[in-house]
Amino acid sequence: MSAAEDVCDVAFSFAEERDFQQVLNICSDAFDGLDYMPVTFHRWLHEPGRLIFIGRMKDRVVAMESALLVDGGQTVVLQGLRVASDLRGRGIAGVLQRHITDYIRHHHPEVSAIRLGRGDRPSPQTFVKYRLVAKEVILSLCCEATDLCLFVAELRSRLSSQSDSTPNSPVILNQQQAETLILSDHVVSNLLPSKTIINDWEPLKPVEANLEVLRRRGLTWIVDCEFEPSAISLCTTPYAVAHRHDALHFNINIFGHSLASVCAVFLAQLETLLPSLRGYLIFYTYVNPEVWPGLRETCKNNSNVSFFKDYCEELILERDL
Repeated sequence: MSAAEDVCDVAFSFAEERDFQQVLNICSDAFDGLDYMPVTFHRWLHEPGRLIFIGRMKDRVVAMESALLVDGGQTVVLQGLRVASDLRGRGIAGVLQRHITDYIRHHHPEVSAIRLGRGDRPSPQTFVKYRLVAKEVILSLCCEATDLCLFVAELRSRLSSQSDSTPNSPVILNQQQAETLILSDHVVSNLLPSKTIINDWEPLKPVEANLEVLRRRGLTWIVDCEFEPSAISLCTTPYAVAHRHDALHFNINIFGHSLASVCAVFLAQLETLLPSLRGYLIFYTYVNPEVWPGLRETCKNNSNVSFFKDYCEELILERDL
């Protein structure tokens, strides 16, 4: 069967609960065993403003992608693109995305932009269609939960010895404090990458309408100081992944340009998580490119905490609809 015939044979519909196992079948080799789909698919099905599109060939699910309406309905964020491994490279992803675009244009004419995140270096053709909005660099670490306590103690000692003055004590924010701060002029203008809130690959404008999206995520918010912070961080709830039978994954996004402040809130996030963590941990921390080398150097240790991957990026892309 030719590639053109493959594309013509794909029929599109919305995902349902009964598609779960087939969706997992096309996710099995994704993201080094860190695929989030097993724990997000059911939540996504019921999330306000989210549509999950499925591509089928006969009775088989061969592709999926999600579209989340954000920014008060002005933007759609595409997430979770998956194509069956034996059908990749045949144009199915492109046809699925055109179907989604046509649906959004017809049913949500108020949407003016499409936004997405990419971890692999996009092709030149992608940059013809999309503009780069923001970039973060990922520091990825892994360890047994029992070794994280040693790492935290080592990191705390190192940061204390490096400080030239009495450092601020990081503050855990309640939801109201976090929402007030993330929309403040100081944070928006000085800390957010290109004035974009990036939470676990979800790029949001700092507007009131997006606060409800953030509330759903169960985030832990920590700043280096409560008023006009130099770093603000948000951490996802750890979730099980297939990398190992007892593996947990979580993501920390840190916004700020001061290495000392970024390190302080990074440490504080780990300290907050420590009591609840078990098993094998893989955690990603997303930071401004200029502080990544210093954070990586700071995280070299003697506590059996290893780098999971080397340098990798998260690019936020956008195009007009």
